[in-house]
Amino acid sequence: MTTLTSAPEQAVPAPASASAPRRRGRRARKVTSAGPLTHVLLGLTALLSVFPLYWTAVAASKTNAELAGTPPPFLPDADLFTNIGRAMEEAPIGLAIVNSVIVAGCITVGTVLCSTLAGFAFAKLRFRGNKALLGLVVGTMMVPTQLAIIPLFILIAQLQWVDHLQAVVLPTLVSAFGVFFMRQFLSQALPDELLEAARMDGASTLRTFWSVVVPVARPAMAVLAMLTFLTAWNDFFWPIIALTTENPTVQVALAGLGGGYVPDTAVIMAGTLVGTLPVLVVFVVLGKQIVGGIMQGAVKG
Repeated sequence: MTTLTSAPEQAVPAPASASAPRRRGRRARKVTSAGPLTHVLLGLTALLSVFPLYWTAVAASKTNAELAGTPPPFLPDADLFTNIGRAMEEAPIGLAIVNSVIVAGCITVGTVLCSTLAGFAFAKLRFRGNKALLGLVVGTMMVPTQLAIIPLFILIAQLQWVDHLQAVVLPTLVSAFGVFFMRQFLSQALPDELLEAARMDGASTLRTFWSVVVPVARPAMAVLAMLTFLTAWNDFFWPIIALTTENPTVQVALAGLGGGYVPDTAVIMAGTLVGTLPVLVVFVVLGKQIVGGIMQGAVKG
């Protein structure tokens, strides 16, 4: 009589523990989520950054007596627009804002374009005297601006450009810092294979620059544009020499506010607030594009 024996049972793997994914999820949350201390520090940093602008608005809506009181005021008043009107009467702030927009815009476009071209040449093109010329460009950053003021003023006087906007635009149309900044960026971010592929396709140097270099350099160009615009907008030393109070930029116009034995701080702050608004508009309009361009340039793949 034969007996049937059952086949040996195969070992069934035990189901994975459900707690493992939960543990990994908890660890991921700990790594990615910011703690309350981080939010507090970010909030304090934001408040400290916004406070000077808020205090400017408060001071622009008060009088000198109220600003000198104890404790100082911390809330704006209804006299803000009155003080702004007084500032507009004492100095041509409207014309100054238009002039500053023209000057800063032209300087920004020229600096970004020329710096990107020169940075591409120093980073990727091979020509005689490359390193010597780059060293000369960097060396000009060590020369104080005040040393060139007298020869520069004599030059613009001979060209009859005094009190004209081109006297402020042309001397600062190219920046040594911008050339060095773009050269350092393109030397790392622009692969040589892209340039070789463009040459094999028969593209000229300018065509390669426009179709290959500019898309790669866009993040750095955005950052350089913002830095250049702020520098040109806040420039005071050369515009006050080359321009007059009848055709000023913002900084030159603000220098003529609140004159007298006792400076009128409220009027000065009102003019400063009006002169700061275009810069804030530029930050609001271009802020996301600049951050997006930086993040796009930081991602590799």
